[in-house]
Amino acid sequence: MSEEEKNKNNPLHGVKLKDILEALVKHYGWKKLGKLIEIRCFLFDPTINSSLKFLRKTPWAREKVEELYLEMVGAK
Repeated sequence: MSEEEKNKNNPLHGVKLKDILEALVKHYGWKKLGKLIEIRCFLFDPTINSSLKFLRKTPWAREKVEELYLEMVGAK
């Protein structure tokens, strides 16, 4: 199976983490996002860059962000 076939059904394929985070912040705002996913970088002085840095190092947090994004866009 080619790489393209594997990713055909993956709604996150080709979507950058930064784009996901920006879409969530635009949709929910930092305050609600921090309530939905209790991550310190969403709750205290949140910025896109600090959150990206944390999410790239923390697989469980990134997974939660991706799940919420999929729910938001109706892919789940």
